[in-house]
Amino acid sequence: MNHLESVLGKKNQWWRYVVLFLTAFVAGQFIGAIPLGLAILFKNMQDGSSVDVSNINSSNLSQFGLDQNLTLFLMIIPFIVSLILFVVLVKPIHQQSFKAVINGTSRIRWSRFLSGFTVWIAIMAIYLAIDFSLNPDNFVINFSFEKFIPLVIIAVLLIPFQTTFEEVMFRGYLAQGVAVWTRNRLWVVLIPAFLFGMMHVFNPEIEEYGFWLTMPQYIIIGLVYGLITVLDDGIEIAMGAHAANNIFLSVFLTFKASTLETPALFVQKELDPLKDLLSLFVISILFVVFFQRKYKWDINVLFRRVE
Repeated sequence: MNHLESVLGKKNQWWRYVVLFLTAFVAGQFIGAIPLGLAILFKNMQDGSSVDVSNINSSNLSQFGLDQNLTLFLMIIPFIVSLILFVVLVKPIHQQSFKAVINGTSRIRWSRFLSGFTVWIAIMAIYLAIDFSLNPDNFVINFSFEKFIPLVIIAVLLIPFQTTFEEVMFRGYLAQGVAVWTRNRLWVVLIPAFLFGMMHVFNPEIEEYGFWLTMPQYIIIGLVYGLITVLDDGIEIAMGAHAANNIFLSVFLTFKASTLETPALFVQKELDPLKDLLSLFVISILFVVFFQRKYKWDINVLFRRVE
């Protein structure tokens, strides 16, 4: 094993994780949000209205009248800033390279990233096709060439920065920290998954559809990506799957109160959070089983001590 064991014996005092997390995540998000705040102020000055910038969040962006593609672009900037800060600071703070956070080595396995991306997006496409065929009245075709093409460009080129930062932070960096503190691979899967879910607690879906039906979806995603990371000894498959998930939802499907409210190809009229939760559970099982068979993962790894 390389990903978790590679950090043992390095500079792993708890305060180093606090410093890097606060700098990369909190400071990065604050600095990166400045362009979005300025865009909202400029738009409201044009319209002659006033806005309380202290109350701006992902659940109320639509009220400010910005173009949806521009809003998506501006929402991704904080994650790009956070990723840059993380890459720059991880070496001086922990004396380890950025690539070591990904899989404990000096080489990124891009074939696994592509495999995770391809399989996840294929499963999502099949699920959407089945859902559409069974309930076509619940979908509205929303195609607009002048909006759709820029959306595809923004989604494909920029969303991977957002998802990569989240995977690096939770399944890479924090997972390694948990491994150092607990030496237990099950906690490596569970704790970052819980923290990943809590990071989304203020998403508009939570308020609209309820905490207990919506939050488990984020935690399940975190558990699946964490499980794959431990079994595959690196985060590349999770990186690919996460990028595929967010790109697919941005480009092909949007709905009321979505965090990624975009000019997507389809608008879903009504959501059934319970059905979506159960569907995600099935999709996750299929995804894990596929890669377990493909790479012959040893499930017993989960119960081996990190040492």
